[in-house]
Amino acid sequence: MTTIDRVTVGNARAASLLLLRIGTGLLLVLWGSLRVFSPAAGPGLAKKYYSGLLDSPLVQIGFGTAEVILGLLVVAGLFRRVAYPVQALILVLGAFALWRYLLDPMGLYLLDKESSQILFFPSITVAAATLVLLAFRDDDRWSLDHKFFGRRTAV
Repeated sequence: MTTIDRVTVGNARAASLLLLRIGTGLLLVLWGSLRVFSPAAGPGLAKKYYSGLLDSPLVQIGFGTAEVILGLLVVAGLFRRVAYPVQALILVLGAFALWRYLLDPMGLYLLDKESSQILFFPSITVAAATLVLLAFRDDDRWSLDHKFFGRRTAV
């Protein structure tokens, strides 16, 4: 592999990781913003899809604020050593909580047609994307951590 090939592959990898950071981080910002600015919506979603876990409006606002901050850190690529595992915990556990919808998005055998929700199916992709970010954290050269701290990440 020539030097030009290595640079091209390295830039493609860095660009791909940047896009994954933007996509997964903004998802956290959007969901967190919904919890903060529409706190009445959060408990309903928590009751319906997450067995009522953390369904208090006050908890939803606090969790939403933390999600927004975490999402912004992920997008910026700052404090990745902490931000990526926390993001993975939220997004992977969130996908597991929706397991019926992931295994039966069309409502053919676990759910009925009325309760099925195909829009949850991309949660598998989002969970995988956050795991890719975690696995290739050291290759993420276009992050603020890399810019400020080199190959090491802050924290």
